[in-house]
Amino acid sequence: MDSEVTVIRDGVKILYEDNHIIVAIKPAGVLSQSDGSNSPDMLTILKEYIKEKYSKPGEVYLGLVHRLDRPVSGLMVFARTSKAASRLSEQIRNRKVEKIYRCITEGVLEGSGRLENYISKDESKNIVTVSDKEKPGYKASYLDYKAIASKDGLTLVEVRLGTGRSHQIRAQMAHNGYPLIGDQKYGKKDSRVKDIALEAYKLSFEHPVKREIITFEAPVPLDYPWSLFA
Repeated sequence: MDSEVTVIRDGVKILYEDNHIIVAIKPAGVLSQSDGSNSPDMLTILKEYIKEKYSKPGEVYLGLVHRLDRPVSGLMVFARTSKAASRLSEQIRNRKVEKIYRCITEGVLEGSGRLENYISKDESKNIVTVSDKEKPGYKASYLDYKAIASKDGLTLVEVRLGTGRSHQIRAQMAHNGYPLIGDQKYGKKDSRVKDIALEAYKLSFEHPVKREIITFEAPVPLDYPWSLFA
């Protein structure tokens, strides 16, 4: 859906808004919702934006229906009413919301395919372990990838998740020999890159009131390494 981009606090960009939903781009490093620290988070930022723009008295309602990990940038949809929140949450539960990612990996990857592994998360360390074989406590995980272009030993890759495991794209790509550039947890530090090159760039769902399928696509970031493929 074509829409005018509005840039607000902490680099958050709004692509679309109406009385029922807001679609925004979360920058890398910004939380989806507050963790009790003073770090910026999408829910608080957007609530303040609504309160100021529409001169709303009192508490502003905004429903968080899905999340993105802090180091990941990309599109998120928020509900402005409880009815919209309920209907969007139902779509997510029924896997009717399509979210497509793009990432930049180290190494030259070609073609397309599916990665199938098993993943276990250590909650205390906030890190996952990937196995090629089924083990107790490990969950089956798969994703489909398509290499878009390669340059300077890096590859721009489109990813569709089949399962929604924590850190799945980062961990599975690294386990299979193609860590994401800038990912210090599953890859290595790169002084040229500030954030992990992973973005939820395309989002498609049924509008909770209009009942029509709407699709949004984030513009390609302008900084390195995305600039290699602009």
